[in-house]
Amino acid sequence: MTLPVALTGHDVIGQAKTGTGKTLGFGLPLIDRVVVGADVEAGRATDADLCDAPQALVVVPTRELCTQVTNDLQTAGKVRNVRVLAVYGGRAYEPQVEALKKGVDIVVGTPGRLLDLAGQRKLDLSKVRALVLDEADEMLDLGFLPDVEKIITMLPAGRQTMLFSATMPGQVISLARRYMRQPTHIRATAPDDEGATVASVTQHIFRAHSLDKVEMVSRILQADGRGLAMIFCRTKRTAADVADQLTRRGFAAGAVHGDLGQGAREQALRAFRNGKVDVLVCTDVAARGIDVEGVTHVVNYQCPEDEKTYLHRIGRTGRAGASGTAVTLVDWDDIPRWQLINKALDLPFNDPEETYSTSAHLYELLGIAPGTAGVLPRSERTRAGLDAEQIEDLGETGGRGRGGRGGERGGDRPRGGRPGGRGPAADEAAGSGDGAEQPRRTRQRRRTRGGSAAADGAAPEQVADDAKAAAGAPAVTAPAAESGEGGDAPRRRRRNRRPAAARTDAAAPAAESVGAAAPTAADASGEAGTGAPRRRRRTRRPAADGAAPSEG
Repeated sequence: MTLPVALTGHDVIGQAKTGTGKTLGFGLPLIDRVVVGADVEAGRATDADLCDAPQALVVVPTRELCTQVTNDLQTAGKVRNVRVLAVYGGRAYEPQVEALKKGVDIVVGTPGRLLDLAGQRKLDLSKVRALVLDEADEMLDLGFLPDVEKIITMLPAGRQTMLFSATMPGQVISLARRYMRQPTHIRATAPDDEGATVASVTQHIFRAHSLDKVEMVSRILQADGRGLAMIFCRTKRTAADVADQLTRRGFAAGAVHGDLGQGAREQALRAFRNGKVDVLVCTDVAARGIDVEGVTHVVNYQCPEDEKTYLHRIGRTGRAGASGTAVTLVDWDDIPRWQLINKALDLPFNDPEETYSTSAHLYELLGIAPGTAGVLPRSERTRAGLDAEQIEDLGETGGRGRGGRGGERGGDRPRGGRPGGRGPAADEAAGSGDGAEQPRRTRQRRRTRGGSAAADGAAPEQVADDAKAAAGAPAVTAPAAESGEGGDAPRRRRRNRRPAAARTDAAAPAAESVGAAAPTAADASGEAGTGAPRRRRRTRRPAADGAAPSEG
């Protein structure tokens, strides 16, 4: 329906369900519209019509969709030798700039990187003859609309504009009215398919408990006839956690979410396409336009935000006329949200049935063999796994490695995550009584003033007892000192312990001060002169403070 209109150069608004071939709906007209060397050889164009600047621009919302559209256009334009370049963030600028200098016919990119290159005058948009906005409603949801409008203002006025999406909100229609000239709105639906979802996808909705969802998914992944499977989560942390748990249960699982570096995201998608990984746990970054052959099951681990997200998630299966199964696990808290989705799509699942990993109807509906456990048997672990796929060095910007934020770059930080290199282990060592392994600090010299250490490396308590014996007062035992009102003192003194070998040089002046302090306390009993320096210190000595009242 789109090709006859788009090939004539008219503006088009294309709306169709997921999996119906929208990429080639706008890709073939673009490939036919650009002028390449084959046209000059065939006499359809002159050398003056050739240029190295891009002649067509495709704007997409996500990086994964960018790479897929680029691969599809390269495959379709291979005979005509059309040069297609993918431009998106997460990769180094230099290879993209070099490719633009060599000459490009079609550029497929995300709004942010396109604006960066255009602002640096590395990307020339003055020769663009056709513009395509793919998944325009997703750009609107992600906040890309102002960037898209900036890009449109850089393009020539006499261009062809095509807008494609599965859903058309009002703001997308207003965008089309501002920047398109008498567009033809094409909505492709089958006569007998009135629903919003693809009829070839079998949908199951279960009310599940959050603590039992991993067990349920483990059994669903062992259903009869299960090929590749995609599991969608609402948050990045949940996606990473579910992927780790499934890997520990024996499944070949990979993760795609925003906290991963671009190299790790592309590694997981390549492994999924190549069959090394048969379970892909992802957020909604992979819900748009990702077309992988052989996806038979889609599991919504968490309830989608709205009906549009639900449509795009389950649209990863049942593509191009194939059949598929979509399972949605709705938590008790998400029942109101699901009922709104159910009403908007006119589905018959308003009250999902309460289901657990041991429920008989779960096994019956999904074709799970009785007695299936939540761990994949070792005899069925035939996939190579994620590590079998090499991770590509993309020269990622922002220092985000395989682990993304806090990934390989975060490996230089201590495990405690605190600046200064002090983690929980360091703090525990600093607060323990064993000071032999902790580094010497400047505060210890101040605390040992007044002879708290002997030349032979004796403990501070022994030094205090020696001072009392010299003053003629009875020594106070350690329990008495700890139970007195100066209960904090022994803890502070224990932190200042050091081996005798480490304190030999500093012990001689201290020993002399101790020897001089003992007779002074005895001669000046009852006077405040000797007690004053001892009271100024935070570590009170029971020897001096207890001797003066007993003689007075």
